[in-house]
Amino acid sequence: MCEIYGFSGNRKKELNNDLREFYSHSDEHPNGWGLALFDEHKIELSKEACRADNSALLGEKLNIPIIAKNALAHIRLATIGNVEQDNCHPFTASDNSGRTWTLIHNGTVFESDKLNKYIFLQKGETDSERILLYIIDRINEAIEQLRRFPSAEERFDILDEIVRGSSPKNKLNLLIYDGETLYVHTNFRNSLYYRRGESGVTFSTRPLSEEAWKNVPFTTLLGYKNGTRVYTGTNHNNEYFFDPSTYNPLYMAYSGL
Repeated sequence: MCEIYGFSGNRKKELNNDLREFYSHSDEHPNGWGLALFDEHKIELSKEACRADNSALLGEKLNIPIIAKNALAHIRLATIGNVEQDNCHPFTASDNSGRTWTLIHNGTVFESDKLNKYIFLQKGETDSERILLYIIDRINEAIEQLRRFPSAEERFDILDEIVRGSSPKNKLNLLIYDGETLYVHTNFRNSLYYRRGESGVTFSTRPLSEEAWKNVPFTTLLGYKNGTRVYTGTNHNNEYFFDPSTYNPLYMAYSGL
């Protein structure tokens, strides 16, 4: 699978220690890495289809202070899609208002008819990119219906509906940032943790330090602003259970067999 990392802060923080530990797991997730740093509505996005600890670019970045108020990071173990940069996270897309959305995903979508059409629209091949394109379409529909950009609460409600509708039979560990709110979701037990500190809250697939990490609340979409949880969605109770046999049809489909 993959590992994901996110930070939502009440102020800027140096993230190097966390990121060095996070990217050190790339021996288990060698098929790509990515990093998105957010400053107001600007994004510094870097990603490569190579093992993180073999990347000269990432090495240069980690040798200088990485300071951000909001950040997302990813290391990839490919399940759907070839080892190519277009299949590396984070994925970004803009809605019709010009707002950029950024998504990272640890999981696999096995069943979702609503995502199928994006196979022909996406740049890469991953189910993760299709999730983001679906979100963008839903936001654009809301813009058209409301004749204005949806509020933060309205956007959260849209994401909550999407997650609830997409979670049955699918593994959806997600971190999504819309320039204002960090959306957090897990439905696979013991696979996403958080640590609260003075500067904000950090999320990671695995604890990154000896400090106290807790499990992210389960099967419920959460929304964070400035390091504080401000929205809590509906508990959908759609826990994902790992079943290796469900991957066989996916491997065959994407290998052309």
